Amino acid sequence: MATEELGAAGSNGLGQVCENTSTTEFPAAGSENEKAPEKEEDQKVWDMERNWGFSLEEIFGLALKFFKEMNGKAFNPTYEENLRLVALHKQVSLGPYNPDDCPEVGFFDVLGNDRRKEWARLGSMAKEDAMEDFVKLLNSCCSLFSPYVTSHKIEKEEQERRLREEEERLRAEREEQERLKQEEERHRREEEERRKQEADQLIVMEQKQQIMAALNAQTAVQFQQYAQRQFPDSPEQQQLLIQQLQEQHYQQYIQQAYQVQQKALQRQQDSAISQTAQLSPPHSNDLVSVKNTSSQSDSSQSQEHEANPKPCRLFIDGKPGDVAILAPSMWTRPQIKEFKEKMLQDTESMITVGRGEVLTVRVPTHEDGTYLFWEFATDHYDIGFGLYFEWPSTAKGTSSEKTGEIVSESKETGQTEEDKGNSESHTGSNLPHVNEVVPIFRRDSHEEVYAGSHQYPGNGVYLLKFDNSYSLWRSKVVYYRVYYTR
Repeated sequence: MATEELGAAGSNGLGQVCENTSTTEFPAAGSENEKAPEKEEDQKVWDMERNWGFSLEEIFGLALKFFKEMNGKAFNPTYEENLRLVALHKQVSLGPYNPDDCPEVGFFDVLGNDRRKEWARLGSMAKEDAMEDFVKLLNSCCSLFSPYVTSHKIEKEEQERRLREEEERLRAEREEQERLKQEEERHRREEEERRKQEADQLIVMEQKQQIMAALNAQTAVQFQQYAQRQFPDSPEQQQLLIQQLQEQHYQQYIQQAYQVQQKALQRQQDSAISQTAQLSPPHSNDLVSVKNTSSQSDSSQSQEHEANPKPCRLFIDGKPGDVAILAPSMWTRPQIKEFKEKMLQDTESMITVGRGEVLTVRVPTHEDGTYLFWEFATDHYDIGFGLYFEWPSTAKGTSSEKTGEIVSESKETGQTEEDKGNSESHTGSNLPHVNEVVPIFRRDSHEEVYAGSHQYPGNGVYLLKFDNSYSLWRSKVVYYRVYYTR
């Protein structure tokens, strides 16, 4: 009797379930899809990520969690909806229904049989479709699911925002560390470069002081006498002028030393190119200064020379067999107006060099002198100037020479008037030998006073040449002064 009642109840319940399941239609896309129009088959897939902000797997996980936690508490689905949700979950987790893999369910297990039938009704529905239908059905039967997903979406966005901020902070820290590292490296390189420059400048200054000390010892008497002659009543101006002269002498020495080095290197290169088997021995007046040509290329000897400076003397290149001639000292000073006014007091201190003309002032050496000094300036325009030394010939000495004798020379013929007149008398005799001390160059003597000194190489005659051969229209007035010192 009891068995019949359970069977009747079971059959009624099963019939009710079957009737309900046969008459109940579940929306394909939830409440929203009921309002949406029908579309093509390839457009019926519900874009979960666009609508919910989660991927299909993520939204299904949230729906399943909500169903397990809230079923019977926050919402109560109908019996048919409950069967459908359970069947969809089994379809996702276990796949399509297979009676052989599932244990048997008792005849009186009405709920178990209803769930099996609902699961079997799904057929071969794909896993993604089952997940999608689960979310849609849950959303349609429970109004709390959407706020639940929204809260999780906000939490997810907040986590993503925090993650982005953390990544941005870490990136900013790395960039700042890299920037600080680069800045530190740049400061380190700048500091090393600064220290190197300071060390180089210190070495240069030490070398300059050593060279200037040697040069000043050589020219102290000359410059002192010159300064006393220029400013006899002003020791301060004398000292200032001496310092200027010493600096110009140093610059001149460095320039000439560099030129000598270049010539020595050029000779070495020429010798290497020509591959000469035998090299001619160097002459005593071939090269330069306190250091010979080999010591200029030898760093160890150079350092020893700098540590123990010797008198710095530059020699003028000459021919083999010539007597060595020291290089001159030359400088300029700006007091051109005062110099001209002083020279105007002596008419013999002014000469006019005609257009296209070269005037030679012959100044013999004095028996009481050791240095020759010269100064000159011009009005308005520049003029060429050069200095030569004429050795006495065997036929004629220097005793007959007049101090300051002026000889005009034609640049076209290259002969002086005296040479033209006495050409026959010089025929067959020994002509005097002439050394170039200062080559002829155009000087801006209308802007500054050009001055210089030279140590006597011996007895002879200095030739001061004022060259105006390049000017075809203008004559030049030259203010000059020549004297000697011991």
